[in-house]
Amino acid sequence: MQKVASLPLPSADALDASKALSIVIGDAIAASGGWIGFDRYMSLALYAPRLGYYSGGAAKFGRGADDGSDFITAPELTPFFARTLARQFAPLIGMTLPRVMEFGAGTGRLAADLLLALESDGALPESYSIVELSGELRARQQGTLAQRAPHLAGRVQWLDALPDTFEGVIVGNEVLDAMPVRLFARIGGRWHERGVVRQDDTFAYEDRLLEAAAVPAQFHEMPGDHDVVTETHAEGEGFTRAVGALLKRGAAFFIDYGFPASEYYHAQRVGGTLMCHYRHHAHPDPFLYPGLQDITAHVNFSGIAEAAVDAGLSVAGFASQARFLMNAGITELMMSLDPSDARNFLPQANAVQKLLSEAEMGELFKVIALTRDLDDALPLAGFARGDRTYAL
Repeated sequence: MQKVASLPLPSADALDASKALSIVIGDAIAASGGWIGFDRYMSLALYAPRLGYYSGGAAKFGRGADDGSDFITAPELTPFFARTLARQFAPLIGMTLPRVMEFGAGTGRLAADLLLALESDGALPESYSIVELSGELRARQQGTLAQRAPHLAGRVQWLDALPDTFEGVIVGNEVLDAMPVRLFARIGGRWHERGVVRQDDTFAYEDRLLEAAAVPAQFHEMPGDHDVVTETHAEGEGFTRAVGALLKRGAAFFIDYGFPASEYYHAQRVGGTLMCHYRHHAHPDPFLYPGLQDITAHVNFSGIAEAAVDAGLSVAGFASQARFLMNAGITELMMSLDPSDARNFLPQANAVQKLLSEAEMGELFKVIALTRDLDDALPLAGFARGDRTYAL
């Protein structure tokens, strides 16, 4: 395959691990009669114990293919991302919400920089919990905290499951997009679920026709009768309901790339949003190197909002990442840099521009805030202008 040849080759050990995971996935397919839904495939590819992408030892987060990573996230780009979030979180922590919990902590960079910024703002939380299932990522997070914020590392605790209850501030940066999705295809005007079968030494898609009663409700009003491939997000919505069940008082902020349903299921979005990332190359083949590449889908924020409301939460704001960061004061924070110090100023200015630019992360990424039992006068400065909750 040409697209395989155009990508960097894994090491022999990595290929062996990928082959081992392929056997696990193949066994799951065989046990299910020769076909599994794509969500099951994605779950195994990302989270199978010791072999999945997020449970194995791959580098994942970094700045370039030469460091063995596959993609870069906002906290890795610049500390001004965390410093701006801290400006939003500090008033909440001051409102008797002295605990923070993070999902999808990656390298631990966001946790370290948030704690340092909150300390500087006089709003250091009593505790900072990281929900992390991967032993490899947990070790990397511990190393990052020990290096960047050694005097604050003792405030951090790691959880391998959701707590029963929580009061405080929850944050998840690029966590929803990594949750398994179901794939569907409208072909010749009829809906099918797109699943996965074994094909020789790899995997392939196979579509199964759906009875009318089994077609997801969000597809009923999708315009046109042209062929379409798209996704649904039951796992992400279930996760949101679980957050709603545990959050007794506080606010949860999720930052990710995605759209409201009206844009997600737009008639012109015919190919869906599924995408894979390997060594800083984006490509559409989820069957390439199972366990060695990230598999993601954009977030349907309308579904997340509906799940939150079902769980008793309020949607306190929804905005583009650019608007949220500017509202929360990222440009004011940048004024602390000396423009005449080009060696320091230019890299940070370029990184912040990537966070804000419509052509980069500024428009594609969104921020949604979900709250419970907070005053109507809640100081959510990040949504002061440009709030798009109406679009959900």
